[in-house]
Parts: sequence; C-alpha cells; structure tokens
Amino acid sequence: MPLTPEIHWIDTPEALDAACEAVSNDDVIALDTEFFRENTFYPVPALIQFSAGGVAWLVDPQAVTCTAAFRCLLAEGPLKLLHAASEDLEVFTHWAGVTPRPLVDTQVAQGLLGDNPAMGYQKLVEHWVGETLPKDETRSDWLVRPLSETQLQYAALDVVYLVQVWEQQRLELERLGRSEWLQADGEAMLAQAERSVEADGQWYLRQRQLWRLAPRQIEAYRRMTIWREGEARARNLPRGWLVHDRVLFAIAEAMPRNRHELARIEGVKPSLVKRDGDTLLALVAEAQHLDETELPGELPSPMEPEFKRGIKTLKRVVNAEAEALGVAPEVLMRRRDLEALLVAHLEKRDPPLPTGWRGERLNTGLIKALEELPR
Repeated sequence: MPLTPEIHWIDTPEALDAACEAVSNDDVIALDTEFFRENTFYPVPALIQFSAGGVAWLVDPQAVTCTAAFRCLLAEGPLKLLHAASEDLEVFTHWAGVTPRPLVDTQVAQGLLGDNPAMGYQKLVEHWVGETLPKDETRSDWLVRPLSETQLQYAALDVVYLVQVWEQQRLELERLGRSEWLQADGEAMLAQAERSVEADGQWYLRQRQLWRLAPRQIEAYRRMTIWREGEARARNLPRGWLVHDRVLFAIAEAMPRNRHELARIEGVKPSLVKRDGDTLLALVAEAQHLDETELPGELPSPMEPEFKRGIKTLKRVVNAEAEALGVAPEVLMRRRDLEALLVAHLEKRDPPLPTGWRGERLNTGLIKALEELPR
C-alpha cells in the first residue's frame, strides 16, 4: 500500500517560510508542480509540492507569491530532485524567478541506468520501491479550490517517494561510475532552461521538412519563427494560437509579396493577415533581399540514398556504444544531432560533435565514420 503522507497546506508567506526552515538542513528535497497551460504561453502554476522524504508541503501559488526564503531554498542549498523536469523548470522560472539547483532529474538518471529514458513517475516508483501509485488525478483540474482529499494525496505522493527512488538510483550510478554524467546533464538542462530567449533562434531547426526549402526560404522561416516566439512570450499566448509552425512553413514556401498573396496561402486566416500580415511580409522581404553570402546552406534531402547511408553509418557507432553501456541510443545522441553531424560533413564544415562525457564515449568512432563517408 502507498504511504499516507503527512500533508501541510501552505497559503501564507509565513507558512511558506516556516516550511523552508523545516527542510533547510536536509540534504535532498523533492519538487514537483501542477500547472495549467491551455491558453497561455507561460504555465499557470496551480500547485507547488516539495518534500524531504517525510512531510509533504503543498504550496498554493494562487494564494501566496514566492518568498525570499523559498527562492533561496530553490537556488541554493540541498540537492533538488524533479522527475521529467523541463516544464516544471518553466514553472519555477516564471513563478519564483529562479531555477532549482543543484538539480537531478530522476527520469534522466533512469535513462543512464537502463533502456527506458522516458520512464514515468509511477513506473519509476514501482521499479525502485515496489509501490503502485494511483493515477486517478492525472488529468485533474488543479486550479479549483478547495482541492479534494484524493487530489491532495496524489500531489503529496508525487514527491514523498522521490527521495527513496533517488537514494537507490544514486547508489547504482556510483557503482557504474556515472554520477558525474548525471551532474553534467543536470547542469546542461539548467543552462537550456535559462536561455529560452536565445533558443528562439534555433526553433526553426525543429522543422523536419526544412530540407524541402531553398536557402532563402529557410531564412524567411527562421526569421518568422524568431518573431513568433518573441511575440508569443510578449502576448502570453500559446505559439499555435498566434501562428502555427505549419502556417509559417507554408508562408516561407510561397514567399508572398503582398497581402493578397499572403491571404491565399492555406492556413492563413484573415485575422492573421489583419493583425500581423505586414510584419510577416516584412520578414519575408528581408530574406528575399539578402545577399546570397548571408543565406544558410541548402540542406540535403534525407530521402537521398547517400544521406540514408550516412545516417545508418553514424547510428551504428551510437548503437554499439549504447549497447555496451546498456542504455537507449537516444540517451547518447538524438537523430537530429546525427543529421546535423552529417549535414556539416556534406557541406565540408567542422561537425558539431558531442561534448562532455558523450564526446569522450563517441567522438573517436564518429570521426572515423565521417572520414569514411564521401563528401
């Protein structure tokens, strides 16, 4: 049977500061959040949970703003545990103004220990602790007040077991000599979370069909995605509500010169033309008038036999190392990173080889594989 944790509800600054004092001398604190993100760019925090392994502290962010003591607890002191942390980090960054550090993501830790890098929290607890947690409140409305008893228990269980899970993961990581790998991955995750605005310039690379565009179209698409990310943040709207990626891609394909041509593109609604049409057309025009030396290179087609052979060759290196380590290949390198390596090789540029512990494990084999490929 799962634990019935002691729960402390926090809805005043004084209670939050007292909770911070209660856990300030602990070595490890488990954190989690519940949030709503249907109609905003930024997540709307509905609940903040933390525990040092005994009492579960549940903070109502609708009633209390982040205090200096909690901000200090997040940014300093004990090790912070989160599971699948990326969106939780956004919540803390927006609500508290800081990211939790030092950080361990127990999902990332599990990826370094086995072949399931996307293991959910319930499965993780079952794997390490042998308890089956309830799933009844997974899609609960966490903004309603008061929360039900089952909601409170569910939220508390999301953190009270994490310290037990981590203690066993930590021992196994130490046995395998991978503790420093997890530390490096945690630091990289925090760095990524803290440079969201800088990452706007890389958003266009997520487009899987980018190779279908000519260099001038790629540049138009890149400029429009940078604009969209900034505007979605400024207006606090979901990016898809402002303008979806597929619509920006269609605009880049068409390279419209005026509102009439813009309006004829599939997916472009009259409201978009009226509200942001002139801005989009200006971005397209900027790309249209750039000198060719300022444009990105043409991307090779992933459908070409040469490209497929190259990816297969690089994947063999990654797969062999993953098998030797007993981890999933995507823990070492994602496909888009392999594609970036191959594109750089074909364009006779220095390849963006992995760094840190991944580079130590992979780069000798990757470089050798690249040298054997035609250019």
